[in-house]
Amino acid sequence: MTKNLTPRSFALGLALAASLGLSNMALAIGPSAAKAAPAGTVVSDNVTEADVLTAQRIWGDALVKIATDYDTGGFTKAKATAEAALDAAYGYQLGAVLFKPTLTTAPQTFRITKEGALAYFVGGNKDYPNDTGFALKGWRSWEMKNVAMQLRGDTAIAMGNLVLTDKNGKTTTVDKTWGYARDDQGTLRIVLHHSSLPFAK
Repeated sequence: MTKNLTPRSFALGLALAASLGLSNMALAIGPSAAKAAPAGTVVSDNVTEADVLTAQRIWGDALVKIATDYDTGGFTKAKATAEAALDAAYGYQLGAVLFKPTLTTAPQTFRITKEGALAYFVGGNKDYPNDTGFALKGWRSWEMKNVAMQLRGDTAIAMGNLVLTDKNGKTTTVDKTWGYARDDQGTLRIVLHHSSLPFAK
């Protein structure tokens, strides 16, 4: 069952959304939304399901904003938005972020630094020549279908399917696992992000 946003998670969402120039759009529940985890979710008293759903909304709306900024303002604008999104949502100040993007290959499969993540999202980095900018592919909406969550103290893990829709109406589904941890200011940050395409026989 979806819980209402707590005052803390609502304030957190507003702060992060403002830092990305998203206003309160990131908290809107509609076509672009993170769906609640089903029964069986493990719950603790600290990080809440509402906190995780807020973090997912921030991420999804930021992805769409990067794409639309690229269409309206070009690479420079999109890169600035992506940098702000990484600063607001990911936990690089806590150590290496365990990020395995959807479309990467060896020897650059894993992106544990902000530089590597930024290259994946927007491309344009000669040190990552295979990156073409995942966030620049015309995304217009998103939906996270959580399968389950584990909420344990200051950390949380969520897993499910992310459905992305581009400006031509084409949808792409990816398998997602997110890991979250609170920083010293209480902000819930992404510290694990594993993404892959569904297995096809």
